[in-house]
Amino acid sequence: MVKYRIIPVWFFVGLLLAIYGVLILASGLAEWSTPSTTILGEYHAPVWWGALMTVIGVAYIAAYRPRRAE
Repeated sequence: MVKYRIIPVWFFVGLLLAIYGVLILASGLAEWSTPSTTILGEYHAPVWWGALMTVIGVAYIAAYRPRRAE
């Protein structure tokens, strides 16, 4: 009899958060030398949000990763 294991949706949410976080962080680091002229642009929001999304995504991946059946 074959047992099927369900992969939690939160694993995929973490994967997406980590991927988007890395992309946003990379774009924020690329524009670090030329900050935007918008209000509060000197705080480099893409760097902070990208780092936060990456950390949360990695935490979700670690918490909900599929484990091998024993």
